[in-house]
Amino acid sequence: MGEDMLNTMKYISTVLFSGLINWSVQYLNDSKIAFSKAYPMMRIGEFLMRNKTTVTIQNGIKYKRVTIRIRNGGVIPRDEVMGENIGTKRQFLVSKGQFILSKIDARNGAMGIIPTELDGAIVTQDFLPYDIDTSKINPQYFVLVCTTNQFVAFCQSCSSGTTNRQRVNEAQFLNIKVPVPSLEEQEELIATYDKQISLAINSELEIAAKQHDINNLLFNRLEIEITKNDPLKRLSIVSFSALQRWDHAYLQNNAKLKSVYPLIGLSDCIESFMKSVDGKSLRVETYKAPSQEFHYIGMEHIEKSTGELIDIPIVKGEQIKSQTVAVPKGYFIYGKLRPYLNKYWYNNTDLNNIVCSSELFVFKIKNNINSRYFELVLGSDIVQRQIADLASGARMPRINEEVFMNIRIPIPPVDVQNNIIIHADKIKDEIKALRRSALLNRTMAFTNFKTRIFE
Repeated sequence: MGEDMLNTMKYISTVLFSGLINWSVQYLNDSKIAFSKAYPMMRIGEFLMRNKTTVTIQNGIKYKRVTIRIRNGGVIPRDEVMGENIGTKRQFLVSKGQFILSKIDARNGAMGIIPTELDGAIVTQDFLPYDIDTSKINPQYFVLVCTTNQFVAFCQSCSSGTTNRQRVNEAQFLNIKVPVPSLEEQEELIATYDKQISLAINSELEIAAKQHDINNLLFNRLEIEITKNDPLKRLSIVSFSALQRWDHAYLQNNAKLKSVYPLIGLSDCIESFMKSVDGKSLRVETYKAPSQEFHYIGMEHIEKSTGELIDIPIVKGEQIKSQTVAVPKGYFIYGKLRPYLNKYWYNNTDLNNIVCSSELFVFKIKNNINSRYFELVLGSDIVQRQIADLASGARMPRINEEVFMNIRIPIPPVDVQNNIIIHADKIKDEIKALRRSALLNRTMAFTNFKTRIFE
């Protein structure tokens, strides 16, 4: 055989006809996951059995519903709904210990085990529940395999449909072979993984405690008191000048804020709102610059309650479908949609062309207020306790400009602001160290696991 023929043959691979369930070249190439050869391989369909226990939804009965977080985020309760409020009457029952995947989000790692609290919950046909043969495989081990990047990439290759509604092909999913060590080895892999993850969780719990310490620092230094009307009192007097809403729920539950320092409405703290300092609108029509690159911040790019960005992707104007607002350096942003998520950020970067979703307020505070002090207060219970009573909308609560501007915060002398910042910075440094530790332990947990089961 000539050298040219040998060079050509290395690009040719063979597939048994009996194992051919998809003619797609992409599927045939992508489905070859580089699993370790140290363990015997087994088809998923050999230890997963589809469970199709159906239920007809009845009026007058409350049903638990399920959702699955992507990337091994777990199977969690979605909500509890009365039967008369459920449109699709034929659903499927799930039981604790079952494996379940989302047909739509399997390509994003939306798989997991039904927990005890969701035993007897219902799912639609877009979720696939399976009984697990635990004599062959440990459910937690299998979930770890399924949520590795390599396996998720395979699920993407065997999903079809439009971009946002792609559904995994069940036959192709069940046909993939995975490494199955002995049950003892599976338990050892899980124990090693869990030990590393528990270290990360401990760091994350410490982070939550430290963030609470910052909140306590503000309350103590500013001598904050937050009270509510006594719901048992039949008569309450409200100052007309302070009346923002007429409804009973607001009047009865509205938080009353007290401090030894002056309480100032945000309207008196803000120099420019949704405008530049020279009065020009910050609205940006990105579609008019389709090839221009922007740093885009959506609600999903801001971490809850920390003032930190998860990501700030670079996108072209033509890729941004919604209205946007420019975020100049020295400006704050705050989420008006679902404000209980407490999503805020201060732009102290040198990045150009930052725009954000129109679901965020964009504003600059006055120079007599330390921006770092304001950031601490903005993320604290001082603001959150007021917003909780002012947000409107049951399913998707939001705050409007008027409500936001009426939020009051204590403004102490500059030296007090600076002193609070010094103490808060020490706590924040500790939080940063804990974040690094948590990330390292989570990364090591996955890396160690993947090193054992992949080549």
